[in-house]
Amino acid sequence: MTESEFNQLVDDRLLAIEEALDEAETDIDYENSGGVLTVTCENGQKVIFTRQAPVRQLWIAVPFGGFHFDYDAEADGEWVCDADAKPLARFLAETFDQLAGESFDFS
Repeated sequence: MTESEFNQLVDDRLLAIEEALDEAETDIDYENSGGVLTVTCENGQKVIFTRQAPVRQLWIAVPFGGFHFDYDAEADGEWVCDADAKPLARFLAETFDQLAGESFDFS
């Protein structure tokens, strides 16, 4: 995949995350600046999304660790964790449930 294709895939995924947060109508705030999406839960805990173009990964930092996701075109175009192959949508649902006590559909 080219860097341009990678960046478009990340942009599309980050936009989908923003839309899911907007639709939920919660007190979770987010800011997308310079390709970094920072989500702040009502309790102040943060989830930070950054793109790593050289390795074609989406990195996510949360209070309990850092996670790296690869785009898998063969898995219905899903981002999957490089450590345990967990799909990004499931990871995010579990993470926001843990951090904010909120349920979201990130699929």
